[in-house]
Amino acid sequence: MSDSIQYDHWRQLDHWLMKLREFWQPVPFVETRPHWTIHQPSLYDWVLSLSEAHCEALENNPRELVAHLRGWLPEFDQYWDLLALTGMNAPACPLPEVRARDMPGRKRLQAGFFAGQLVPVEGQVLDWCCGKGHLARTLAAAGAGSVAGYEWQAGLVQDGNRLAGHYGDPVRIACQDVMADPLPWPDPPPDQLVALHACGDLHRQFLHQGVHHGVSRISLSPCCYHLTDDSLHQPLSVRVQQTSERLQPNREQMRLAVRETVTASRREQGQTRLRSAWRLGFDGLQRDLRRVDEYLAVPSEPAYLLKQGFPEFCQWAAQSRGIELPEEPDFGTWEARGWVRHREVRRFELIRHLFRRPLELWMVLDYGVFLEESGYQVRLGEFCERQLTPRNLLLDAVLNEKRRRA
Repeated sequence: MSDSIQYDHWRQLDHWLMKLREFWQPVPFVETRPHWTIHQPSLYDWVLSLSEAHCEALENNPRELVAHLRGWLPEFDQYWDLLALTGMNAPACPLPEVRARDMPGRKRLQAGFFAGQLVPVEGQVLDWCCGKGHLARTLAAAGAGSVAGYEWQAGLVQDGNRLAGHYGDPVRIACQDVMADPLPWPDPPPDQLVALHACGDLHRQFLHQGVHHGVSRISLSPCCYHLTDDSLHQPLSVRVQQTSERLQPNREQMRLAVRETVTASRREQGQTRLRSAWRLGFDGLQRDLRRVDEYLAVPSEPAYLLKQGFPEFCQWAAQSRGIELPEEPDFGTWEARGWVRHREVRRFELIRHLFRRPLELWMVLDYGVFLEESGYQVRLGEFCERQLTPRNLLLDAVLNEKRRRA
């Protein structure tokens, strides 16, 4: 019997994700038909029968979708229990709007909810990958003695220091690449490390540095787990590393954890659908021309192409990949096939997207176990509603007294 709640939770998620990996590891955009459709024909038929309105309704109501899936996949009986976390109900403490100059409304609220979970903020704080210092200034207003910030983009550093000086905030941002070796450490050393939406290797470096320097409190909301130099997920916890037959997702599979947005406008959603249909249409065309039934990635297209039309998009995509188009391609047929594929992909992704949060939590729990192994008491929860940001997980770790005195 394990004595670590973090590890036990991770292990349950690991078993669940392993058992159902054929439903989330393949990418429907790349594979024309996921393998699970062969041995789950009635689920396949049901998914494809969904109207656009019903599909959108299920995208916005995962509880209803999970209830449907339990008829085919009894493993979904565990779904909500696996995602359950201790509530973080402290009130937000955002900067007053009159002091939130150059701070987008959502970022102001995110920083406010994040800071609210950390009150009281004591001593010296280091804000990791801090941008213009929105969180740093929020923490300063919440009672931090002073806040240092590390940010590598010089323009953001300049703007952040200008704002802090204008409002008299005890905040000072340094232009610093946090991946530098050796990494300069503040003097005096920080009592607390914080990072709001640090990405991939940046937040893993954050955890390593915090533990290495024995920082008393480490508070992290991670993001973009796939932005790493490693081709496969590398756990931080020794215990997780030593667990046999565990998951080892690749970068594309890790990307699934952050493939959710709640802020896109209708116009942006329409552009995303158009881009998807055109790319799938070109994908069908290139498979036909090359006589190779495999997906061929193309770079991000320039924005103006979306106003030019599908033929122009195909000509650009073909040129970018060195493919010669015939003199008179049947662009109309391939565009129509792209929209058919888009409809299928959207329905396959409906199921796949249910695995976003379990996969994200699986990765963050590894961080929690790592912190426990390093002598910290760890709290993991959601610091705000997902409508404000889907990346709403907060790891808050306090160094045990015994380790602190050592």
